[in-house]
Amino acid sequence: MRTWTTVPERLMCPPVLLVSAALVLMMACSADAQRRAAARDVPIAPATPRGPLTDEEQAVVSLFERTSPSVVYITTLAQRTDFFSLTVFEVPQGTGTGFVWDGGGHIVTNAHVLQGASRARVVMHDQTTYDAEFVGHSPQHDLAVIRIEAPGTLEPLMVGDSEGLKVGQSVYAIGNPFGFSATLTTGVVSALGRHIESLSGHQIENVIQIDAAINPGNSGGPLLDSAGRVIGVNSAIFSPSGAYAGIGFAVPIDTVRRVVPQIIAYGEYTPPQLGVRSHQLGPAVVRRMGTTGVLVWAVEPGSGAAEAGLRPTEVRQNSVVPGDVVQAIDGEEIRAFADLQTVLDRYRPGDVVTVTILRSGRRQQVRVRLS
Repeated sequence: MRTWTTVPERLMCPPVLLVSAALVLMMACSADAQRRAAARDVPIAPATPRGPLTDEEQAVVSLFERTSPSVVYITTLAQRTDFFSLTVFEVPQGTGTGFVWDGGGHIVTNAHVLQGASRARVVMHDQTTYDAEFVGHSPQHDLAVIRIEAPGTLEPLMVGDSEGLKVGQSVYAIGNPFGFSATLTTGVVSALGRHIESLSGHQIENVIQIDAAINPGNSGGPLLDSAGRVIGVNSAIFSPSGAYAGIGFAVPIDTVRRVVPQIIAYGEYTPPQLGVRSHQLGPAVVRRMGTTGVLVWAVEPGSGAAEAGLRPTEVRQNSVVPGDVVQAIDGEEIRAFADLQTVLDRYRPGDVVTVTILRSGRRQQVRVRLS
């Protein structure tokens, strides 16, 4: 009877080779053990006590600890349709930042953070997550408001003002760049009075330029001053490459304070109105008159313009009799209807402005209450 072996005899190692291999393995293990023993004997360099933080460092640490619990992480979902099965499903769309505006659960963020989203979730500093309700937005200011039903007390951030900002003063941005939550970046106000274009193509005025690092995911987060007050909402960066290049922009808090209450109350923002309507023929008529401004084509009944006696344009037997031409508001020149919208956006309904008009070839001023 034939006997089978697990290893063919021609492949079996001679005893001398097996002993040599065992000796090599033993020597290697012995050397490794010696190295480990030697490593245990190497002293660890002692840490030198640092001492207390500087006053400036401690102030920044305290600012972050006070304010970061009121900054939230926003994730958005978008609806998609499977055209084969006709089923609707949601996919992750993007992320952004927001901050607690009031104790009612309202969260302020950028309008572009929510653009195209079907749903949004809010993650608090303690990682609790809430589904958010869309309240409203103002695309022309790149601002939006969502709301969460959060038990307990929400701590809104202190709201400052942007009127007295100075170039060179310290600023602090808290956000979630690239999904890394609760990130603090610091810098200074680099410039004031900048203009950037919003989602709707309107110019956002008096934008704050900063050098604190702003990256994708920071959008909608608060820009703070050294007192921990919100002075702006981080909105955009200037970058030819798409990466942070040292120039960021924030919507000024004075604009936010004017726009957000309207969004909360009405779901949208409506700028103050003179109560006049323009017409596509207006610019051509004004050019033919050899002047500049916005031609009053019609006056809204009951409006401030009607009360002030502004005259509309009349069309008589295919001829146009020009009405008043609005040329300035509170001394600021108006050359086109976009200028009129931009200037009026600085005011509130009920404010009274001085309107310079051209009437029958003569410039005069009237006082108009904005509606």
